[in-house]
Amino acid sequence: MSDGQNFIGPYQLLKTIRSGTSTDVYEALRGGSNKRIALKVLRDKFHKDKEEVRQLKHEANIGTDLDHPNVIKIHEFYNEQNAMLISMELFHAPNMKIVMREKPELIAPNVAPIIRQCAKGLQHLHDKGWVHCDVKPDNYLIDDQCRVKLIDFSIAVKMKQGMLGSLLGGRPKHIQGTRSYMAPEQIRRKTPDARTDIYGLGCVVFELLAGRAPYSGVSPDDLLNKHLTASIPSLEAFSGASKDMSALVKKMLAKKPDDRFENMAHFLDALKKVQIYRGGKRPEGFVR
Repeated sequence: MSDGQNFIGPYQLLKTIRSGTSTDVYEALRGGSNKRIALKVLRDKFHKDKEEVRQLKHEANIGTDLDHPNVIKIHEFYNEQNAMLISMELFHAPNMKIVMREKPELIAPNVAPIIRQCAKGLQHLHDKGWVHCDVKPDNYLIDDQCRVKLIDFSIAVKMKQGMLGSLLGGRPKHIQGTRSYMAPEQIRRKTPDARTDIYGLGCVVFELLAGRAPYSGVSPDDLLNKHLTASIPSLEAFSGASKDMSALVKKMLAKKPDDRFENMAHFLDALKKVQIYRGGKRPEGFVR
């Protein structure tokens, strides 16, 4: 797609950014505009897949109502001329998983602002009444200036308000999320809320500092069981994190939602009060 002569509906495709299981993401132009955008395009063979179509529409419906520097901006859902896609803000950056693997030297000295931006993007989503439900490094983009943007709202669920909301519906039919970052209540198919994303972010923060997710398993079921029953690993044991930072992440990873931070604002307030690394700075020779 590098010659710029390919079109999908009114969009001129410039180049492929990445490919997924059911979608491709392109850099593109909309007819009559010089502003470059990104297109998330559902592949033709999935146009009759009701769940894939539902998720794409769902992501667009949520994203068009979001407006925050740490959240990717979605412009519109397009479904005409045998094309089904989302147009969105173009942000030239790889996902955080790739950056942690290929540029750990970028992460380490900037981990505090990276974590804050991750949390603020989720806070905006929560303020709009949604729980992301798939918080993981792959769903954050981060550029060389350490600007962070949250992406992919395809399995986000509406946040239930108050006790009545928690009792009426909201229980997922299937387990959705990514096993390495999934909160216990997701695994048990209970109604998620902001604290569910706090758990996911806790897994991300652990990985940012330790270079590994908090849990691993010999099988998918074993990994899920670790989230449910295994003791919370000490961040201090795997990283140069301070005792206070380790305690903060442990609170994020509490098995019971009531034992976590109530919301992202409380987490951000707590983050301001701790030194991330022992002695106030990253130890010499420490990669993360």
